Amino acid sequence: MVEAQSWTTRRASNPRPPEHNDDQALDIPVTPTAETRHQQYDSLISPNILTAAIIASWYFSNIGVLLLNKYLLSFYGYKYPIFLTMLHMLSCAAYSFLAIKWLEIVPFQQIQSRRQFLKILALSIIFCFSVVCGNTSLRYLPVSFNQAIGATTPFFTAIFAFVITCKKESGQVYLALVPVVLGIVLASNSEPLFHLFGFLMCVGSTAGRALKSVVQGLLLSSEAEKLHSMNLLLYMAPLAAMILLPFTLYIEGNVLAVTVEKGRGDGFMVFLLIANATIAYLVNLTNFLVTKHTSALTLQVLGMLRQLWLLLSLF
Repeated sequence: MVEAQSWTTRRASNPRPPEHNDDQALDIPVTPTAETRHQQYDSLISPNILTAAIIASWYFSNIGVLLLNKYLLSFYGYKYPIFLTMLHMLSCAAYSFLAIKWLEIVPFQQIQSRRQFLKILALSIIFCFSVVCGNTSLRYLPVSFNQAIGATTPFFTAIFAFVITCKKESGQVYLALVPVVLGIVLASNSEPLFHLFGFLMCVGSTAGRALKSVVQGLLLSSEAEKLHSMNLLLYMAPLAAMILLPFTLYIEGNVLAVTVEKGRGDGFMVFLLIANATIAYLVNLTNFLVTKHTSALTLQVLGMLRQLWLLLSLF
């Protein structure tokens, strides 16, 4: 006959698990976010090496897109520069979406405020204004004089940076910019093909590039409204494409139907457009990265050196 177990016996046969003190609790590490992993990867690379690599990428991608633009617009007979720029913006939006949402290269950032959205919209408008003015000026001015006026971009950048951000450069920087402006004034008086409207359009395009670099610097470095370069491009590019759409329809006509018709009979042109749009994405992305890792004025000085190299290569 089995002896009945007392309450104490049954309690001993099924004891409670020992309680853990706070000191004995397991410390499970938190899974790092995508942003944390991105920062860890960046810390493995020297800042100087990273900056140099970004500048080199910006330089070579600019040269590549300029050569492809020249080939398409001048030699290949594709005379639709505004529509080509709109394709660049659409490709920037598509590639940025894939890089952020699909590949998760950088974390997705949402627009935090109406003020931040208005800054991005202003950046898109300034970009479109610069492109339209630049393309219009080429109808009235020779390319060499157009590039010479573009060399004053650092001067406008320094002015806009002081007015908008109250950032002061050293006295040596301002003194170095004065001969550039005086040289353009002298060149304007002696230019045989000078055209006042074309000159004003070119100056407007130059000032627009300078203002764009300052505004994008604010969006990339402001602690309250900081955006990663890919996220900024993701938001700016579709807005710029929508702004350029009425201009290309009004100035260049039924360009979409013409492009589709040419593409059906010429696969190489389709390849050129895709390659051109892809490199344009790298140009815009590295443009933002150079501004973030250096400054708006440094970006324009580098652009001036690139224009000088291109002018020398023509002779």
